[in-house]
Amino acid sequence: MIFVRKRIGVALGGGGARGIAHIGVLRVFEQERIPVDLIVGTSIGALVGGAFACGMDTHQMEELIHSFLESPTFKNSAIKSIKDIHSSKKLSVAQRVQAFFKNRYILAQALFRVGMLQHEDFQAMIDYFLPDIDIQDCQIKFRAVATDLLSGEAVVLDHGPIRRAVMASCAVPGAVPPVELNGKILSDGGIVYLVPTTPAKEEGAGFVVGVSVNTDLASGDEFRSAMDIYVRSTEIMGYHLERCRLKEADVVIRPDVGRLHWTEFDLADDLISEGMRATKEKLHLIRKALPFYKRWGRGKVVDTQGPA
Repeated sequence: MIFVRKRIGVALGGGGARGIAHIGVLRVFEQERIPVDLIVGTSIGALVGGAFACGMDTHQMEELIHSFLESPTFKNSAIKSIKDIHSSKKLSVAQRVQAFFKNRYILAQALFRVGMLQHEDFQAMIDYFLPDIDIQDCQIKFRAVATDLLSGEAVVLDHGPIRRAVMASCAVPGAVPPVELNGKILSDGGIVYLVPTTPAKEEGAGFVVGVSVNTDLASGDEFRSAMDIYVRSTEIMGYHLERCRLKEADVVIRPDVGRLHWTEFDLADDLISEGMRATKEKLHLIRKALPFYKRWGRGKVVDTQGPA
């Protein structure tokens, strides 16, 4: 008997530290021995997806996160400073004053540089998690999605150094300087594809699992400044754009990340657990892409498409 297996593509969305939940998603795929033929990632989704595609298992990724958080590279980074600023409500009066001036300093830099964070800060984090190889050498077919600021179009990076491609995909507008590559000025892929489901289809996936780690739209925040209003407007735009993109997915996984700030990397354990929980809820739908023999050890499998 012949059974048909669709090519399974996983589209991992952007969301800063919330994207650590992607590790939990992929861990369930490991545990259930669900084959992954293609990974397409945006921003943090490109970083996690790239590491997995290179052959790193999810337990190795988790260990790297914990060691990174304890490293001087992270503790001396602007990312850590921004996290401290965001958490300033919990600080003493003296610490709040210090956070206030740090905040003003970081925001002032945006007026004179193309990013509030140093390129080196983000590159150091990417180098910490990814080997120095080309995309073509990944064990699983991998694509990173970025946006060309010149043309306004999405760019699917399918060759060349994986660290460079992921850096471009992670270049959050205003926070991280864009990356110049092959005549393009590349920034965060989430500008066009917060969850890159369409590129996954275009790259040959017959069954796409889209993973969204976007924040909850519900909010009780007060809008006390122009920045508050700007941030809220981008959240609303992202929410509605993402809904359109997720229509391309055969299964959508939404870990409950609430309204966690993008710098909350220290909540890695909780995020991984939540990613696992959300994926297990959708296992019955994902298994529809698998042939009968995968579960019961019978029959012959053929693919419906060419090589992924």
